[in-house]
Amino acid sequence: MDDRYGGDVLARGWRDAGRRVVPEVQAERDLVVEVASDGFCGAVTRVQSGTVELEDRLGRRRLFPLGGGFLVDGDPVVLIVPKPATPAGPTRTASGSFAAPQERARVARGSRILVEGRHDAELVEKVWGDDLRVEGVVVEYLQGVDLLAAALDDEPPGPDRRYGVLVDHLVAGSKESRIAEAVARGPHGRYVRIVGHPHIDVWQCVTPRALGIAAWPRIPRGIEWKVGVSRALGWPADDQADLARNWQRILRSVHSYRDLDPALLGRVEELIDFVTQ
Repeated sequence: MDDRYGGDVLARGWRDAGRRVVPEVQAERDLVVEVASDGFCGAVTRVQSGTVELEDRLGRRRLFPLGGGFLVDGDPVVLIVPKPATPAGPTRTASGSFAAPQERARVARGSRILVEGRHDAELVEKVWGDDLRVEGVVVEYLQGVDLLAAALDDEPPGPDRRYGVLVDHLVAGSKESRIAEAVARGPHGRYVRIVGHPHIDVWQCVTPRALGIAAWPRIPRGIEWKVGVSRALGWPADDQADLARNWQRILRSVHSYRDLDPALLGRVEELIDFVTQ
């Protein structure tokens, strides 16, 4: 007779005998994965905090916990965090510049970059943060360009304290352009460089492609822009906490300079050059 229990019923591995082993697969960017439970299929866009984000062919993005429950080419797999790649040559920062060797951040210069608000500062930090730390440049926010003249009077610029200022909606005839022209003509103009992008808000500096939308919604006058945009995209916008979460959603979609409008890229690079002369 065949002994179906084998020679030793207490031997290790008896529970797994004949059980199929599901392979582990690194959730590398652009890997196409299907969710076994509901059939959602998309490419990996990022892995963070124990989750994997998938983007389908229509640009829709969803988050799933890493682990089992996925299919690759129809076969079950367990998704795991990808191992860091060993660079074959010089690496680049999110801004596209070559990364400097790892070293302690430089002591902050007197010169600095001023932006209008927290969201502007967070976006500049995400893309240019590595470059700014190497150069010792600090980014501060004004809580509105209306406060620029007072800030310059409180801490006047000079040869060793240059200010680069990034302004939203810097177009001809706007309030922002009038403020910029007044500062340029004033006593501090020599050591201040004011540049800007044409968009109503820094949110629009993130490309629609990065967010998986066709275009930024057009919001009628009289509606607060961020509220209108959030609702047009189907996002909650009942209070400032909702808008803050919406911004973090936008910010998470930015991985490098490629996800930003060129109208912003050149202006920030110009400010970095100005304050590091």
